[in-house]
Amino acid sequence: MLLRALITVSVACAFAPFSLAAAGRSNVEGTITTRDSSRVTLAFISDTQAPIIFETLALKERNNTEATAFLFSAINSMRPATLFVLGDVVSLGFHESSWSDIDSYLATLRKNGIPVYGIMGNHDVMFFSKSGEERFLARFPDYVRTGYVRTVDSVAVVLMNSNFNALSANEKKFQQAWYQSALDSLEREPAVRTVIVSCHHSPYSNSTVVGPNPEAQQQFVVRFMATPKCRLFVSGHAHAFEHFRFNGKDFLVIGGGGGLQQPLKQGKEMDYADISASMKKPMFHFLTVRRDTDSLVVVSHGASEDLTTVLDWYRVAVPLH
Repeated sequence: MLLRALITVSVACAFAPFSLAAAGRSNVEGTITTRDSSRVTLAFISDTQAPIIFETLALKERNNTEATAFLFSAINSMRPATLFVLGDVVSLGFHESSWSDIDSYLATLRKNGIPVYGIMGNHDVMFFSKSGEERFLARFPDYVRTGYVRTVDSVAVVLMNSNFNALSANEKKFQQAWYQSALDSLEREPAVRTVIVSCHHSPYSNSTVVGPNPEAQQQFVVRFMATPKCRLFVSGHAHAFEHFRFNGKDFLVIGGGGGLQQPLKQGKEMDYADISASMKKPMFHFLTVRRDTDSLVVVSHGASEDLTTVLDWYRVAVPLH
């Protein structure tokens, strides 16, 4: 209860309004960037922030910063076509020193020709949202706070901002209109085989710390479910791995990038049936996605407890429409 209360206070402080005009960003509706590459594996990681002192009052540290370094090194070794970072990149986005390690990891990836795109989480705009967003944009200059799209090998990834309280009423309306238009455009585009939607806050989770996000359900999931090409929804915020399936569509929670692990409701206490519940889950993990002939091959890669080995511990085939 103490941890949940502290997180609630911190998140509230993070959500000071910051206008789109102030950010100096524009949202080009329907824009798709395609990168031709023989390396067609997409990688996803979330919640790479270092622990904050108040979080350690309730959750145990377990070589978290070392785990984040190990995961980024493993991703770099795999040479994916693109990496998507799904928020809570650092513990305090406004604090320049919080970015030093991440800057090193991003520089190595980009030096090796791996584009990296991101979306903001609550930690990235915590306490001083304007400064946090400015520092985030310095690392992820392609970011658009009301949503953007990147497409690789016929797989479109739609990246949405789920820091809803940081958006003005007009920005929320714009985001919703853009989101609907983008999904409609991707549905009509023959070069796009399937669509992945991503945001930071998980619409569904059994985390006892953060739980599900009802606004993400309303703002993103409804349209996702109504769009045939939308097959996979990937999010973080809950520091765990979870797999849900509703009406044949898959939802993955991948908040294992280095934040303090959060306990999950078990058995009859679960709010949502977790397909992966019976498995021994690694504390730290990232995701890869590759388009096969008629499916997305999705693999969760977990770090061994001694941070020496990457284990391909969970695999699911997501059928294409």
